[in-house]
Amino acid sequence: MQLTHNTILITGGTSGIGLAFAKEFKSRENTVIICGRREDRLNEITVQHPGIITRVCDVADAQQREELVQWLVTNYPDVNVLVNNAGIQLLTDLTQPCDLERVRSEIETNLVAPIHLASLMAPHLRDKNGAAIINISSGLAFAPLAFMPVYCATKAAVHSISLSLRHQLKDTHIKVFEIAPPAVDTELGHDRREDKNESHGGMPVDEFIAGAIDALQNDIYEVAIGQAEHLRAKREGMFEVMNN
Repeated sequence: MQLTHNTILITGGTSGIGLAFAKEFKSRENTVIICGRREDRLNEITVQHPGIITRVCDVADAQQREELVQWLVTNYPDVNVLVNNAGIQLLTDLTQPCDLERVRSEIETNLVAPIHLASLMAPHLRDKNGAAIINISSGLAFAPLAFMPVYCATKAAVHSISLSLRHQLKDTHIKVFEIAPPAVDTELGHDRREDKNESHGGMPVDEFIAGAIDALQNDIYEVAIGQAEHLRAKREGMFEVMNN
């Protein structure tokens, strides 16, 4: 994949992996557009990182997704890369009646949104040089943590969707990447922490981005980074280790 002179949309770009991708791509002479739910955070990013274009959008809402793509192709018709990064990670105890609103929110954000956005963007991307769809899954797609079963299931589905999408687009020049992070030092998963601003530790985000960029520029269409590679390679054994 070419890493310069693209026009790139990144969902969930207000923090963590999404914002790190935005800064990295911006440094490589790309036009970078991020979307997120938090208007105040988007305004901060506009000030802190001049040149990054922002758009308020809750990707869990189908109408907002459609409005986002319409706005995007109208105002930035050169857009040629979609990064499906937005995600939420919630605790779910399946031994008790679950809160279906939380379940639906997790599935809509993590799975339905990437499917919908890819389908909305694919017709536009067919005519663009250097076109790519980059799906961010997780090492937990291969060996889940049992206390966050819905999150892990959505990421397993993102892995499956990426395989199918790549096959469906094989006769086009649209490249489909799947990048599976390990635990990365971001605020993802704050649902289970008292301090919502505290990270869960893990790989430094810059180290993860370096691995992801290496995979993209070498056209490695599926990559699991760091500990995620162990989860992919030894999924059954790692499931037992992680959940005991």
